[in-house]
Amino acid sequence: MAITPVLTFFFTLIRVLYGQLEDVIIDRYLIPTHCSREVQVGDYIRYQYNGTFEDGRKFDSSLDKGFPFVGQVGVESKVIPGLDKGVQGMCVNERRKITVPPHLAYGVLGAGSVIPPDATLVFDVLLLDLWNKEDKVQIRMLHRPQKCTRTVMPTDFVRYHYNGSLLVGNVFESSHLQNSTYNTYVREGNLIKGMEEGILGMCVGERRSIIIPPFMAYDDKGYGAKIPPYATVIFDVLLVDVFNVKDDVNVEVQKIPQPCRRKAVVGDFIRYHYNGTFQDGTVFDSSYSRNSTYNTFIGMGYVIAGMDKALQGVCVGEWRRVTVPPHLAYGENGSGELIPGSAVLIFHLHVIDFHNPKDQVDIKVTYKPADCNLTSAENDLILYQYNCSLLDGTRLYSSDDYPEPPRVTLGQGKLISGLDEGLQDMCVLERREITVPPHLAHGTNGALGVPSSAVLLFELELLQLQKGVPEGFLFIWLQDSPEPLFPVMDMNQDQEFSAFIMLQVAEGRGRIHPGIDSDTVLKDMFKNQDRNTDGKITEDELNITVNEEEEVPIHEEL
Repeated sequence: MAITPVLTFFFTLIRVLYGQLEDVIIDRYLIPTHCSREVQVGDYIRYQYNGTFEDGRKFDSSLDKGFPFVGQVGVESKVIPGLDKGVQGMCVNERRKITVPPHLAYGVLGAGSVIPPDATLVFDVLLLDLWNKEDKVQIRMLHRPQKCTRTVMPTDFVRYHYNGSLLVGNVFESSHLQNSTYNTYVREGNLIKGMEEGILGMCVGERRSIIIPPFMAYDDKGYGAKIPPYATVIFDVLLVDVFNVKDDVNVEVQKIPQPCRRKAVVGDFIRYHYNGTFQDGTVFDSSYSRNSTYNTFIGMGYVIAGMDKALQGVCVGEWRRVTVPPHLAYGENGSGELIPGSAVLIFHLHVIDFHNPKDQVDIKVTYKPADCNLTSAENDLILYQYNCSLLDGTRLYSSDDYPEPPRVTLGQGKLISGLDEGLQDMCVLERREITVPPHLAHGTNGALGVPSSAVLLFELELLQLQKGVPEGFLFIWLQDSPEPLFPVMDMNQDQEFSAFIMLQVAEGRGRIHPGIDSDTVLKDMFKNQDRNTDGKITEDELNITVNEEEEVPIHEEL
């Protein structure tokens, strides 16, 4: 109950005249388990009270008024001396029954019609708050990560979770319950002064308890119905993110293969695996979980600006840790439910391969025999062995997986075009490593066991080589054919025809199709020349005039 200045004189006089009279009686009937601070003279306090006479009749109550009492202890006090003395030594959340004798209350005069003369008063007090104008922001570190590469500085932008409570323990707000961080700049006007001071120096992942006195919080105005005037506030803060608008992409190269034959540039198409996390380690996306690389062009705006920049200069097989500030990622709006607004993103990258749409087959000869007079070409029949892998070393398939090495005719569309090209101009026993870009391999669709847009690495060895004939031919002359041809042949049975052709092959004057059984080739050749199907080849059937004026004979097969 408040007193007037006039009564102060009488209280002083009573203290002098009744110096030996009974003192205030204090009953501490509810003491909190934890008490970090007790009320001292000069402190400010906020408390609820009920004032009664000894017979229990109530004469005053802060609860009836709808707001607690706020005042300074022992300095120009607004309360009677006994109550001023009775609250000293109290803890927040403590309840006391304070019995004040008349000479420490309103004495022989009483207080109007409310307090009679010589009345003993009983106050039931609950201490809600306690502070001093000399108080500073108190910071209690609850957890700090071992690795802290950056701390909060003025003008930084932060995202943090918090629980806000009063000294008595009542939680007035929680970002956890809202399932959303509090996002703000660390600068004057964006935060209460005590919070601005309290989060400076924090690391991502650090937890602090920040105790802020009223004059560095919401002071005499409070904050709506949540925070009363003159309230000390406690924020339990977990820092989730920190960045500065001046930040650029940060690239940490963790592993780089040697040698690095080529570095990615703008316009290249790249395949990479990644884990995407926030700064607190929470994973928001991963290509590994989908068992598929992320495939994109570099520097052409198909990915966030920060990633576009970070992918430039990578080597195949390289590992990078990339930190992307939000203004180079998804900005203040985030991306759906996956990425919140103003989130710093961290990507752990593993580059699988990259290529340029203009790339050709890259051929590296690893062994070439000294004697190399005959080389493979289009239409030749070859026997070869191979290993095929991705550029990161992942094995795809090998000729060792089959009973025999493959035989194939080059230039007939039996192989992917890049492999076909890489097998040409080889000597028998020559070995090569060839790199085939996807547009000369299996393209954007991939194949069984081959990922989409994959660059392929082949290790090749040519085992056998049989020179071929042009597509559509069964036999070609290696020297000028006899003219006229029919008298030289002078044969009318397919057995004699076959013997003639095989003689030309044996003497090096001609070549039959190497990819088909020779008996089949010879039968087909005879059939093609025997136009009337009478089992004989005549001179008319052998010679076909293309230019009737010049009468130049053309032999269809021969």
